[in-house]
Amino acid sequence: MTVEIKQVNDEFSVSAQINLQDVQALAAQGTRSLICNRPDGEAGDQINVTEIEAAAAESGMEVFYLPVISGNFTDVEVSGFLTAIERLPKPTHAYCRTGTRSITLWAFYQRRLGVPNGQILATAQRCGYDLSNALQAGDRQARGDSHYDILIIGAGAAGIAAASSLLSRVKDLSIAIVDPAEVHYYQPGWTLVGAGVFKQRDTVKTMASLIPEGVEWIKAAVGSFEPEQNRVTLEDSRPLYYERLIVAPGIKLDWHGVDGLVETLGHNGVTSNYRFDLAPYTWNLVKNLKRGRALFTQPPMPIKCAGAPQKALYLSGDHWLRNGVLGDIDIAFYNAGAVLFGVKEYVPALMEYIGKYHAQLNFEHRLVRIDGDAKKAWFETSDGDGVKTQVETGFDMIHVCPPQCAPDFVRESPLADAAGWVDVDQNTLRHKQFANIWGLGDAMNAPNAKTAAAARMQAPVVANNLLEDMSLATGIAHYNGYGSCPLTVERGKIVLAEFGYGGKLLPSFPQWVINGQQPSRLAWILKEKILPPIYWKAMLKGKEWMANPQRTKTGTTTD
Repeated sequence: MTVEIKQVNDEFSVSAQINLQDVQALAAQGTRSLICNRPDGEAGDQINVTEIEAAAAESGMEVFYLPVISGNFTDVEVSGFLTAIERLPKPTHAYCRTGTRSITLWAFYQRRLGVPNGQILATAQRCGYDLSNALQAGDRQARGDSHYDILIIGAGAAGIAAASSLLSRVKDLSIAIVDPAEVHYYQPGWTLVGAGVFKQRDTVKTMASLIPEGVEWIKAAVGSFEPEQNRVTLEDSRPLYYERLIVAPGIKLDWHGVDGLVETLGHNGVTSNYRFDLAPYTWNLVKNLKRGRALFTQPPMPIKCAGAPQKALYLSGDHWLRNGVLGDIDIAFYNAGAVLFGVKEYVPALMEYIGKYHAQLNFEHRLVRIDGDAKKAWFETSDGDGVKTQVETGFDMIHVCPPQCAPDFVRESPLADAAGWVDVDQNTLRHKQFANIWGLGDAMNAPNAKTAAAARMQAPVVANNLLEDMSLATGIAHYNGYGSCPLTVERGKIVLAEFGYGGKLLPSFPQWVINGQQPSRLAWILKEKILPPIYWKAMLKGKEWMANPQRTKTGTTTD
């Protein structure tokens, strides 16, 4: 047996994901039926239910497939489990990713039979499962009140990190995360997918596998915010009530903000590392281009990962240089801004690479239109008198960074500032008008770089300050605007830009370890080998290595 079997009673057991050997071992022990509560495709290495069914049939066992999304137990699933458990021959074994969904369904089934909560919880505890939060969530759902201590909007890097950060400090909280997405992406990895360094599959996991234990996942989209009523209304009109709200829905990529872009993305040499499905196309274009014109664009700020548009340029130029074709490729960077990078200390090192790849810089040029079939792009620019004109240029490949803004349901809400972003105090990340609301991540208006590294630093600040408001923590935590942009200037070297509010340099390492203003091999190793596991196994799990916030006794700071 490769998996640990948890014996609930004489007729029922649960476990984590089983394999074909486990099916044979269970049959040998006398198990006569299986219940699969894990949806197929939840993980890349997951054995699917059809393989389990085939192995079970050979061993004379029946299989009942009842997939359940983690944190989303409805009457349909409970009724289905009741039907299965009463119909299937005994003993029955149920499994999912960890066994939690299976034991939770059994608990709800027991409650329908009238078994007291205390007895159910004790049995589950004996098997190694704490179902107190799950049963409380079931009580709320049964009452129809959908009320939470803390409601989190968004299950991206910021939202999940905030939830985990809260739970690492206080366990006994009713927390729900609202997000309709099935999968979660490690977006910082897409630049390296577009350079042939990472595989696409290495940058994605199922959302169900990442929602923290004890947090209810509401797989739905937000319709509106009603902060005066402490209420969020979902797109299907369901109301959710909260004591405190965290808003972290991420940023909207406005692909329609460039005329003709949507129609040609992924074709005609038009690509973007800002989309999961297009990053491999970037690499295909780069490795197959032997001569011609390659354009790289950057829209007006703010955007997520402001260095990503030029990272694509550097890595592409490096590939062409290494393969001896750079002399036949005309590289041009069209930036809607006025400078190459917003923190001047990093510009000299970057300019050396602009020269190395013979790239033409075009500042204050905003991409407004693309004709993919004709291989032409148009940029809007202004002369010294402010008169706007359009410049046309051809291309063989073009890497586009789309214009970006806050999600529509944020921009149209009472939470937004005049520009549409969640309006927070930049130090405490508390909303300026509604005292029981906090914002973090790409959708809020603090003047910091919108990066995963920033969200990693913001999550413990928000967690601490929310809990301080609940009298469960001491001292106010302050966010210093930290953000990090590992600028991949060539394969194997990175200019590690780390800075805070006002462009203040905030290096994480002594200069003799990593000098952020110079290209570094060690910084590349950090980006390629160390940061991905830190993201998946630390940041999203509430482990705050090098992310402890400063605290004071007041809510103000002069930092």
